[in-house]
Amino acid sequence: MKSPPWVDGLGDHGHMELRVLTDRLSVCRLLPGDPWPTPPVGTSFFSATRTQDEISVVCEEDAAPTGDHVKVEPDWRALEVVGPLDFSMVGVMSTLTAPLADVDVSVFVVSTYDTDYILVHAAALERAIDVLRAEGHAVHAA
Repeated sequence: MKSPPWVDGLGDHGHMELRVLTDRLSVCRLLPGDPWPTPPVGTSFFSATRTQDEISVVCEEDAAPTGDHVKVEPDWRALEVVGPLDFSMVGVMSTLTAPLADVDVSVFVVSTYDTDYILVHAAALERAIDVLRAEGHAVHAA
């Protein structure tokens, strides 16, 4: 399969390597004035982002913040793009998320300095893996 022209700097013809994380995750919304969330002890997945409108947290389901005003969307699984990824790489997310959109798999994306994570609902994980493999990406299940 020939890579799209907008893909530059990706691996073998735009094909990426992904690893399925074992954690079951929640995507959470806190109010912007809430205290900064503290990551749990250990090495489980945790990401927090503050904007003027909210604090978003992605964490293991059992570490999700609680409170009357906290919104929690549980039952997400993460696919890690094996990195580190160079900042000059163009089209990484498009290459991975476009085929998922084509089959109605909703995603929530988290980026770090070294790599990207694509979160999908647990119920759609197998379909996402199948679609990504069909596109030529290597997906290693946990």
